[in-house]
Amino acid sequence: MSAAPDRYVVIGNPIAHSKSPDIHARFAAQTGQHIVYERLLAPLDGFGQAVHNFIGAGGKGANVTVPFKLEAHALATELTPRAQAAGAVNTLKFEVDRITGDNTDGIGMVTDIIRNAGVAMRDKRVLLLGAGGAARGVILPVLDQQPAELVIANRTVSRATELASQFSQHARVSASSFEGIDGAFDIIINATSASLADDLPPVPASVFGGTAFAYDMMYAKEPTVFMRFAASHGAAVRDGLGMLVEQAAEAFFLWRGVRPDTVPVYAELRARL
Repeated sequence: MSAAPDRYVVIGNPIAHSKSPDIHARFAAQTGQHIVYERLLAPLDGFGQAVHNFIGAGGKGANVTVPFKLEAHALATELTPRAQAAGAVNTLKFEVDRITGDNTDGIGMVTDIIRNAGVAMRDKRVLLLGAGGAARGVILPVLDQQPAELVIANRTVSRATELASQFSQHARVSASSFEGIDGAFDIIINATSASLADDLPPVPASVFGGTAFAYDMMYAKEPTVFMRFAASHGAAVRDGLGMLVEQAAEAFFLWRGVRPDTVPVYAELRARL
């Protein structure tokens, strides 16, 4: 009789919309890993209890989505460097006497840009729009690629300045208002939530140079308003569906020690949007 599969979940509130179970089921089938991966709806005031209940039931790991990434950071007994830098955790690994917290969002985005889109970041001018949790999570992985410069632009400049100062020891990192953005950039990353409201960050069209690459962390069946705006000014564009798949693959590797092939999984998800 075969052993019971190892159990994993994605925890959030709401959670019914999550594509993570579909993604990890395909990773498991592809790599021959004996796991089951489900959704777990945690009460807004009961994240920690939900995690400990899952651990008590034999759970091996969890992905964490809104609104619990800060609570997951606090719950972890040890953090990876990228989770420390992000100040938030989206992946938990449960072992006998410890809970390891990681953040795979940033490396997921960087992998999607570099490997899947074929756009190098080294020695490039990079513009990051937004200074919230999504932006914070990608800064260290972006800086690891050694861009020439990273400018963080935000509606509230003080938040961008605070964020830039935290990473200034790594490279040339500076802050700007949206209106004060200076010059053209090679790579423009939209880490704001504007696309969810079909809105556009108030960036000048001049940020898009002749060979610019514009990336929206959000994704939808049709190009987002940010992608349409960037494309209308000559930029190549890509949305964040690949980031979703790549961050999941990084979590899968953390848990199982095996790297799945993301290409067919991405293609299947794209076709089903």
